[in-house]
Amino acid sequence: MSGTTLAEWLRAQDDTALVALLRARPDLATPPPADTVVLATRVGSRASVARACEDLDTLALTVLEALLVLDADQRPARFADLAALFDVDVRPAVDLLRARALVWGDDEAMSTPPATRDAVHPFPCGLGRSVPALAGADLADLGDDERRVLDALAAGPPIGQTKDAAHVVSLANARTPIQKLLARGLLVRRDAHTVELPREIGLVVRGDRPLGDVHATEPPLATTDRDPLTVDSTGGGAALELSRHVEGLLAAWSEEPPAVLRSGGVGVRDLRKLAKDLAVDESRAALLVELVVNAGLVVDTEGAEPEWAPTTQADSWLTAAPEHRWATLAQAWLDLPRLPGLIGRRDDRDRLLNPLAPELNRPAAPRDRRRVLDALAALPPGTGAPDVDGLAAVLAWRAPRRGGKLRDELVRWTVEEGTAVGVVALHALTAQGRTLLGEGPGPAAKRLGDALPAPVDHVLVQADLTVVAPGRLEPELAEEIALVADVESAGGATVYRVHEGSVRRAFDAGRTAADLHELFRSRSRTPVPQSLTYLVDDAARKHGRLRGGAAGSFLRCDDPVLVTEVAAHPAAERLELRKIAPTVLVSPYPLAEVLDGLRAAGFAPAAEGPDGRVLDLRPAGRRVPSRGRRRSPAPTPPSAEQLAELVRLVRAGDQAAATTGGARVSVPGNLGAGPSATLALLQQAAREGRGVLVDFVDGHGTAARRVIKPQVVGGGVLEGVDVSYGEVRRFPLHRITSAALVEEDPA
Repeated sequence: MSGTTLAEWLRAQDDTALVALLRARPDLATPPPADTVVLATRVGSRASVARACEDLDTLALTVLEALLVLDADQRPARFADLAALFDVDVRPAVDLLRARALVWGDDEAMSTPPATRDAVHPFPCGLGRSVPALAGADLADLGDDERRVLDALAAGPPIGQTKDAAHVVSLANARTPIQKLLARGLLVRRDAHTVELPREIGLVVRGDRPLGDVHATEPPLATTDRDPLTVDSTGGGAALELSRHVEGLLAAWSEEPPAVLRSGGVGVRDLRKLAKDLAVDESRAALLVELVVNAGLVVDTEGAEPEWAPTTQADSWLTAAPEHRWATLAQAWLDLPRLPGLIGRRDDRDRLLNPLAPELNRPAAPRDRRRVLDALAALPPGTGAPDVDGLAAVLAWRAPRRGGKLRDELVRWTVEEGTAVGVVALHALTAQGRTLLGEGPGPAAKRLGDALPAPVDHVLVQADLTVVAPGRLEPELAEEIALVADVESAGGATVYRVHEGSVRRAFDAGRTAADLHELFRSRSRTPVPQSLTYLVDDAARKHGRLRGGAAGSFLRCDDPVLVTEVAAHPAAERLELRKIAPTVLVSPYPLAEVLDGLRAAGFAPAAEGPDGRVLDLRPAGRRVPSRGRRRSPAPTPPSAEQLAELVRLVRAGDQAAATTGGARVSVPGNLGAGPSATLALLQQAAREGRGVLVDFVDGHGTAARRVIKPQVVGGGVLEGVDVSYGEVRRFPLHRITSAALVEEDPA
């Protein structure tokens, strides 16, 4: 039985089939193949076959292995013989393999590329190599111990390690089951320690299940149904929490940027400190670190003592609306070419993997992440997959060769991280997550904005000096409340606590007691408790009695007794304060340092400017220039028009090869070589009406070949009829690398 070659089969396919092939196997199109022969060579290469197999489901992969069992990589096999190995319909799987050129030929002569065996598995379907002489072997006389060995090897893999293979013995002298089977010729000795079960014996042992356990359908996925609005609102809450934590990270690292480890990344102590400051666990803190760096909000300063510092882009992010903040972070996570789930583990050399460590780089991570999210997106809105292991099993069936050793863990990490980011909620994909996958961050931000409740313009002040925000506060109100109170607990309703230190912080920022009384009076839906009024008034009486300016710095106070008390305090000696008047002290230290020292000693000074007004001396935070995102943009897949054009180029290459016929191309010897010879040859072809095989480089730098019948040669341009297209084309002469006359057929 013989069949067509792969090149012949590809040449016979219509353009639609070739476009589908190039879309399914994009590596075949780079660089553009010159003709079908080149395309066939790429289709059959081991690397390309291995990449094509990554997208095959379990059944298609099993069918491909079954073709190898039939030795379709060496000689054509029949569909009937293939179907006989299965108890399910394999026609759809064969059609899929044909569409990807992993199988070619009709049902009577199906072939697969010779490289398939190396690319797929050296022992397809768990069966060993063929020993034709063993076909139809009789196993009736075997003992139970020999049968157990055959059963174990027939289940796969078909090779085993044993010391009994070291010496060849006769059946009469054989003592162990391995030696008996070797003596009977039912096992093959590969080396002194390895035996292999031949394919023919394995098939006999398996009996009516020649391919072993065939998983023909994907496992069922347990799902739960929830109200889509509940899923979206839960994801919206997670999005706001993510934004709040990132804001806290930027504030913390603005004041005290962590050092960059010599090996790269963030140290364990810095990570623990961040987790403590944000009141989150270390795994969430590590994810936040990875997100802010990939989003361009934090970068390595790359100085003599490099640090991880916020960028100027962080300021733009901080002033953005919550939904746009989230979209930036969600897109950064979706495109993150790293695996944060590895943080805290140890590498092959037993070194701890830290956040931002180079060892976390995985270029395929975005693709694998999208694969998990696409599986959730295929479910109806509100439908979730609470069994992550079940979801991993489904994805493993759909693409068993993807993900490597971490395949199942990637699914769990994606669901956990997606939940933290707000793309996944209650094990279902949120509406904003679906929009992010399909349309990008801009539309996703708008979708989240629609899902979030409208911001509230009021708070509830409690008698225990807590302030409850019954929802997302308006930006201006949120800023004022955050200035005068500290977050005690966050969630659907955020609880703030007012204390003396937080009130002083507001005074230091320039607020007055009247401002705070008005804030609580106008914005609280509950009566303002007397205890809060007393706290504000008491702090106001103490605040600002001492006034500091630059001398280095100075302190002034209308109360000479208080000035004397400060001068007598032990802190005054450290700050080198000295009295220059009954109500004035000066220090050589900066004002901010003096005020911090006095506050630590129990005083409540305030900073003032030249006009006597209170100054806000809080540091604005460290900033470095933004360098944009750390990721490399994913290559844009070619459009249908581009693929169709590439197929036309392949057809043109075939036409050129058919027209020239190899030896029928010649360059007249009298024309010499070089550009002038090429020009003379083209002019000669134009005069005689003959075809020319032209090699040229197009505007994209891609080499191509055409058969042209020149009409006009001059002015730096060749104009003639492209034989493959039947249309007139123009070629700049400087892009033509060579030309040869096409000899006419004697017939």
